[in-house]
Amino acid sequence: MVHMGLLAEQTIGKQEIGRSEEFSLVLGGPLYRLLLRSKLVQPPLGHLGWRIGVITSLAWLPLIALTVVGGRFVDGVKVPFLYDFEVHARLLFALPLLVFAELIVYIRMRAIVPQFIERRIITDDIRSNFNAIISSAIGLRDSLLAEITLLLLVILVGSHVWRLSLALQSDTWYGTVSSSTLNYTAAGYWYAFVSVPVFQFILLRWYYRIIIWCRFLFQVSRLDLNLIALHPDRCCGLGFLGNVVSSFAPLLMAHSGIVAGYIANRILHEGATLPDYRFDLLSMAALLLAIVLGPLCVFIPKLNRARLAGLRTYGGLASDYVVGFAEKWTRDANGVSTNPQNEPLWGSADIQSLADLANSFAIVKEVKLVPFGRDTAIRFLVVIAIPVAPLALTMFSPEELLKRLITVVL
Repeated sequence: MVHMGLLAEQTIGKQEIGRSEEFSLVLGGPLYRLLLRSKLVQPPLGHLGWRIGVITSLAWLPLIALTVVGGRFVDGVKVPFLYDFEVHARLLFALPLLVFAELIVYIRMRAIVPQFIERRIITDDIRSNFNAIISSAIGLRDSLLAEITLLLLVILVGSHVWRLSLALQSDTWYGTVSSSTLNYTAAGYWYAFVSVPVFQFILLRWYYRIIIWCRFLFQVSRLDLNLIALHPDRCCGLGFLGNVVSSFAPLLMAHSGIVAGYIANRILHEGATLPDYRFDLLSMAALLLAIVLGPLCVFIPKLNRARLAGLRTYGGLASDYVVGFAEKWTRDANGVSTNPQNEPLWGSADIQSLADLANSFAIVKEVKLVPFGRDTAIRFLVVIAIPVAPLALTMFSPEELLKRLITVVL
């Protein structure tokens, strides 16, 4: 009977972990099902290169043909197609990264969410609530209404927003400015009503997924989590959440690439300089850090509470132990040993136990209030900086930049 009970408990545990493995931000939704039917996706996320190629070709290749026919590919206007760095950064760099990010997030999320159960942070008492949170997140991910809303938003206002905020105010391959009005060319119509909407829809779909992730973490943080302050990850067992950084790295790099393309156009075609955008770059970095690391901050109250409880518990345990240790091994005011058996201190397990207790208490004291460290933020900043780094060439020649680098290093 005991064996049958243990077997049943193990089976239920595996079922619950399997349920948590069903959680994915990317495996679902109307678009995903459409891509499955069109064979652009082989379950779960196969045919990645083919999918990137088709989506990128739809958005970018027709622009080459239309600008060549229209005489605006390499010259003919102030900003020909070949020298529009923003459109290439958007469609040849950021768009493929947004599609590629799905595979990375899928792989990492499968390893992250089940650990709530594997590490016993989710106990049997709250497991049903945890499963309900997962089901709710999956329902939002698969919402037809949500994706239709995003699609309508892109169709109705997407091109208008791009024209007002991002379009260059000069004659370009996609339009001619006259009386403050942008008159589209054939390539401009394709870009404004096909390329831009495709890009905006995929981008907004990612924002919607991030909202689902934020909501999931917030709801989990409200559960009665089993957080142990002695966990060696210094995050009460939640340290695995810091691995999200590698999941969203392609997404962050895509955003940085978009901004880099925008700045490059203004520098090369409108006479701006890189220092003019220093506050924009700092704001972008701060915003991207907040988007990915900010959701993890919902665990601050729980981690702080676990740390304080650990300090009380293990502080009391340490006090009891050291008092007993002192009573056993120290001498009184007359120099008489308090150890009536005269046990030798050398080789005694009491010393090792005292050291182990000190190490355990140090772990509790070092518990972090967020499940990530400074190195995580630094890695983020490096990822964000990579697409922007080439803009430094607009300020210095490669030779001068190399000399400055050698001077700093040496």
